Amino acid sequence: MIDSVERAEGTPEQPQPYHELGLKPEEYQRIRDILGRRPTSSELAMYSVMWSEHCSYKSSKVHLRQFSELPHSDALLVGMGENAGVVDIGSGYAVTFKIESHNHPSYVEPYQGAATGIGGIVRDILTMGARPVAVMDPLRFGPADAPDTQRVLPGVVAGIGGYGNCLGLPNIGGEVVFDDGYLGNPLVNALCVGVMRHQDIRLAKASGPGNLVVLFGARTGGDGIGGVSVLASETFAAGGPARRPSVQVGDPFTEKVLIECCLEIFAADLVVGIQDLGGAGLSCATTELSSAGSGGMHVVLDRVPLRDQTLAPEEILMSESQERMCAVVRPSDVDGFMEICARWDVTATVIGEVNDSGRLTIDWRAERIVDVAPRTVAHDGPVYQRPRARPSDLDNLLADDPGRLPRPSTPEELRSLLLRMIASPNLCDKTWVTEQYDRYVQGNTVLAQPEDAGVLRIDEHTGLGVAVATDGNGRFTRLDPYAGAQLALAEAYRNVATTGARPLAVTNCLNFGSPEDPAVMWQFAEAVRGLADGCRTLGLPVTGGNVSFYNQTGAAAINPTPVIGVLGVIADVGRRTPMALGSVPDEVVLLLGETRPDFGGSEWAWSEHHHLGGRPPTVDLERERALAGILIAASEQGLLSAAHDLSDGGLAQVLVECCLRGDVGAHVELTGDPFEALFAESAGRVLVALPRERVPRLADICRAHAVPVTQIGAVQFDPVLTVAGQFDVPLAELRAAFTGTLPALFGTPQHRE
Repeated sequence: MIDSVERAEGTPEQPQPYHELGLKPEEYQRIRDILGRRPTSSELAMYSVMWSEHCSYKSSKVHLRQFSELPHSDALLVGMGENAGVVDIGSGYAVTFKIESHNHPSYVEPYQGAATGIGGIVRDILTMGARPVAVMDPLRFGPADAPDTQRVLPGVVAGIGGYGNCLGLPNIGGEVVFDDGYLGNPLVNALCVGVMRHQDIRLAKASGPGNLVVLFGARTGGDGIGGVSVLASETFAAGGPARRPSVQVGDPFTEKVLIECCLEIFAADLVVGIQDLGGAGLSCATTELSSAGSGGMHVVLDRVPLRDQTLAPEEILMSESQERMCAVVRPSDVDGFMEICARWDVTATVIGEVNDSGRLTIDWRAERIVDVAPRTVAHDGPVYQRPRARPSDLDNLLADDPGRLPRPSTPEELRSLLLRMIASPNLCDKTWVTEQYDRYVQGNTVLAQPEDAGVLRIDEHTGLGVAVATDGNGRFTRLDPYAGAQLALAEAYRNVATTGARPLAVTNCLNFGSPEDPAVMWQFAEAVRGLADGCRTLGLPVTGGNVSFYNQTGAAAINPTPVIGVLGVIADVGRRTPMALGSVPDEVVLLLGETRPDFGGSEWAWSEHHHLGGRPPTVDLERERALAGILIAASEQGLLSAAHDLSDGGLAQVLVECCLRGDVGAHVELTGDPFEALFAESAGRVLVALPRERVPRLADICRAHAVPVTQIGAVQFDPVLTVAGQFDVPLAELRAAFTGTLPALFGTPQHRE
């Protein structure tokens, strides 16, 4: 029997499984109050997915408003609230970029969870009217040698590579981090960048009564029912996921065809509004499109093309099957729309019509199963001001300074430490991962992993390009959420500037534990406040992003992990600054910035002593802004031959990476405590290289920006890294230590078992 609106009105006391769908008793009662009756089973399904934490941001809205209150940026064309933000990069070009999470699905089914994370973020970019041009993948896993990491990581990496490579999108950056806290709850964040002309921007709204609603792309199946929307809004029990709804199944070849089909439709100006079907599927697309447009829509659900004819209407509305789009099309344009879809062999069906009724009505087998005000589903969900409390163990953590830990005291101990550090899972070479990604497809990749930021050419005639970097440090944020968020922002900002690009805008993926835990909510609120204050200081708008809560197993939450993406613009990618030493004769090495004994939350304390305590490095955003000004000016004047920012692992890590990247040696002389000089993780520092005769010009720029600069050495073509008075290490020994870790742990991608 169909649970119609008429039947719901006549059976007010019929029990409904609202708890199983993730709704609290008070939320269910609110739905009844809104409707003036009990919801039909289809309405209950729609409210449950749209009011989930993942879709409604009900615990985070009150804090995220700080981003919309930032000063206006002339570069911002489309801000928060749309599928992705859009910024102006000049010459009539606009760039859209966004980062989202697919954490829980990637734990349940690593390959498809990660693959469909890429597919979903690509469609978000596509709906803005842009051609997707690159992806990135910030990843977090449990200990590298843990059995569950052996299960999850290979599948995640293969899923990202398999989907992105099939779409023909270069993967230009990201991170791979290992930490105990991510065991059982990996973080799989995905970023996509797209390019368009200003006039091609599209928005998600169903305006114009009489316009038709067209569903096109893949057929709807039973995969992903309640997947992202419910699975990402629950805590995993200690033994595994509390719920295991079907994870979405992706088909990158279908998505590739859908991308080209959409771009041709956009070029012909055949859509009034468009929305992809990701989290919450048709429930999201119909309610968001109608509430953002003329306010009303009627849909005949029987018309939805199905892969599984046994699906109930509730399942059709909740399904998160991939590679689907919903467009609003003028009646006069429908034939042209359908013709393009047919040419690309894309299934397209008119499923409804826009009206000005202020209601979303859906029929199934000639009976009304949904009759709601769409805004109540899409935008008027519960908003919680969750209790917040400073973690009870935080004072003890801050007091446990790593200064008490034993340090190397001899040159030989320093040398041994260097080799252990560069071989540690977090600092070692990540080629095992990146070799599974196509980084140069499309021919516009200028810099990619392991460079500080990915750099793409946008205009082949002028050389106009963009740089993108993502960063985040859960240990820093655990010790100080406010400073930790700003340190992540500062590092991504610095990475973009290191290439010579001018930072322009921010996106973020905020990964935290359960919002029902006051300690987690305090961490979240502090991190958002820190990020908002940091963006205000740096003059950057937040274009959008994602909040991922419930990242915990049982009562054990992950370290709070805000992952920050920064996009910058560079006038000529021919002026970009790479990280490899040895590209010019008589090359000297200088350190910009000041080194302090910063070891709280450092990679040395963690990898050597499994210690987390003390205070994270001090962040000075005005100094970061000045440092960026130096790097951009030096790039524009063609001064630098190489640059690499200092972060995890400190100066030692950067020297090794720059030498190995250029396959040359270096001779450096350090002042003060050599351990602190090599391994401290003070923020606001960059290693640069340039021909000796250009040093005075660089020094003048540094002086003008009041940033310290110290010449610490020179490139030597003997294949040895020499730290004067301390040790020598041949490049061959460095390379063996640096590159051997992940292959030893995970084998070769082609022969995994």
